[in-house]
Amino acid sequence: MSTAVHKVSGFPFSLSSEEIARFAVSRGGALLPTLAKPTPGWASRTIELPRVVPASRLEDRPAPATVMSGIAALDALTGGLPRGALTEICGPASSGRTSVLLALMAAMTSGTPRYPELCALVDATDSFDPKSAKAAGVELERLLWVRCSKGRCQAPGERRPEKNRKSQMDALEQALKATDLLLQGGGFGLVVVDLGDVPAQAARRIPLTSWFRFRRAVENTRTVLVVMEQEPYAKTCASVVVRLSAGGSQLSAVLQPALAKTGLGRGTRQEPAHGRILSGLEITAEVLRSSAQNKKPVQSAGAKFSSRMEWAG
Repeated sequence: MSTAVHKVSGFPFSLSSEEIARFAVSRGGALLPTLAKPTPGWASRTIELPRVVPASRLEDRPAPATVMSGIAALDALTGGLPRGALTEICGPASSGRTSVLLALMAAMTSGTPRYPELCALVDATDSFDPKSAKAAGVELERLLWVRCSKGRCQAPGERRPEKNRKSQMDALEQALKATDLLLQGGGFGLVVVDLGDVPAQAARRIPLTSWFRFRRAVENTRTVLVVMEQEPYAKTCASVVVRLSAGGSQLSAVLQPALAKTGLGRGTRQEPAHGRILSGLEITAEVLRSSAQNKKPVQSAGAKFSSRMEWAG
């Protein structure tokens, strides 16, 4: 059996003429039948394999479309929240999760900077306050609120009875099923899963297959999937992971005019001697993972911003 070296799409292969004769050759869009015997001059031909692109000609994957969160410092840090991907925003209690959530929903429902979109909030612990959301600029007419629990939230360090623990797991299961239905149905520009008040011990029991299913359901769509939580749970399924922490609180010794309108300041002095009023919160954001920054930055990038207290009547 004679052996000859032939050029196949720019790469030399050592093949015999009989072995080459067994390949079908695509010429001009027509598939030639397999040759039973080598034809004269076969060794001098150049075989072109279809759909084979050299690595030097491969193009970079285009960057995904992003949406702005409504917080300039956070947008400058992350470059926006990607569409068709899963984003995790984590942090302990009083770290600014709710402030970021309300700012994001306000930007999406009000159309900043483009056009308003429908949003869905899957509330696992029934902790969403519509009055506070409206005061923050959220258009409630464009928000679907999915309430998965009617029980009382667990305070930090509080021991939960076995019966309440079972209802908590039921609410978590309902939240996962509701999220799956929303992503499969489509039509939402933003889907938020609020697991911020779910204990970490319970949230860690979410199987990794659920996060993979969410990622597959949202990819190649224009939906932004955001999970609010105490710590990252989705592992490599998340394209962006942002950790929030409280840098300090802003206190005011003077009674705010907005507080007087609510009636809470009647009969009190303008400068209370026994305490001060919380007027804002300093928040620090840190990127733990970003697909646009080669998964995990070598040095964690951070940004600082502040939230302002709004009294909802």
